[in-house]
Amino acid sequence: MTLVILAAGMGSRYGGMKQIDPIGPLGEFIIDYSCHDAVCAGVERIVFVIKKENLEIFRETVGRRVSRFVRCEYVFQDPLDLPEGFVLPEGRVKPWGTAHAVLAARHVVDDPFVTINADDFYGPGSYRTVVSFLGSADRSARPLPFCMAGYMLRNTLTDNGSVSRGICETLPDGTLSSITERTAIYPSGSDAYYVENGERYPLAGSSVASMNLFGLQPEFFDFALDGFRDFLGSMKDPLRDEYYLPFAVTSAMKSGFCTVTVCPTAEKWYGVTYSADKESVQESIRGMIAEGRYSSDLWSDL
Repeated sequence: MTLVILAAGMGSRYGGMKQIDPIGPLGEFIIDYSCHDAVCAGVERIVFVIKKENLEIFRETVGRRVSRFVRCEYVFQDPLDLPEGFVLPEGRVKPWGTAHAVLAARHVVDDPFVTINADDFYGPGSYRTVVSFLGSADRSARPLPFCMAGYMLRNTLTDNGSVSRGICETLPDGTLSSITERTAIYPSGSDAYYVENGERYPLAGSSVASMNLFGLQPEFFDFALDGFRDFLGSMKDPLRDEYYLPFAVTSAMKSGFCTVTVCPTAEKWYGVTYSADKESVQESIRGMIAEGRYSSDLWSDL
C-alpha cells in the first residue's frame, strides 16, 4: 500500500515553505509525523508529490530520515502536465489543484493508496482506520470501494483565521453522499460558521469534514484524468480555477464508479495554515510526547 503526500502547494497564507518547517523537538516536520504514523499503520511506500525545484531539499530533509524505514519516491506536479489537446493558459501561475497533484503519481502507483496534505497532522488513528479499510477491501468489487477519514469539524479549526474544508453529508449506511467545499470557515465556540458573499452561515461543530485523507484504488487515476479533461474544457477562470480532489472523488461516486465509506475519527487536526499556528502545533506535539503517544526521538520506535 502506498501513501501519496501532496507537498507541492505554495503555502501563500503561511508565508513560506511550511511543509519543511521544524515542529518536533529534534527538528521534525509535520510531514515526518505523517510518514511515521502511516508506516506504523502498514504503508509500505511513500510517494511525495512536489515541485521539481524542491527535489533536493526534500531528499536531504524528509527523504533522508524517512527512507531508512520505507521506500520513497518523488514525482512532480507540473502545470504543463496536461491531457493531449490542451495548453497552459497564458499567465497561469497557480497549480491546477489537489486532484491534479494526485494525478502526478499515476505513472508510479498501481496499488491501493492513501492521500494526505503535507502540512496537515492527521493523528495515528486516522491512518490505521483508512489503511485497515483498504487492506480488507475487495478490489474486484464494482462500484470500487473507496474510503475517507471523517473528522468532526470542530477538531479541524484554527483560532488564527479561516480554513477551507469539505463539509460532508453521509447516508444511513455510513457512505458518503456529498462534499460541499466551504472556503472561509471560522470557529464559533464549539461550533463554526462560514462566510459566503459577505454573509455568515452557521455550521455545527459535529459536522463531518474532509481533510483530503482518502483511501483510493489505482483505477481512480483514469477517472480523474477524464475529469481533468472535462474541467479544462469548462473553466470559468483559466488563471485561477483548480481541480480539487474532493470534487473528483465525489464525481466518481455520483457516476457509480465507486462508493466512499466514511471512516469516523476522533483525532484532532493540527496544521500550519498560518504562521501563528506554529507555536500551538509545537505545544500540542510536546503534549503528545508527554502522554507517550510519540517518542521524543520520533523514529526510535520503528
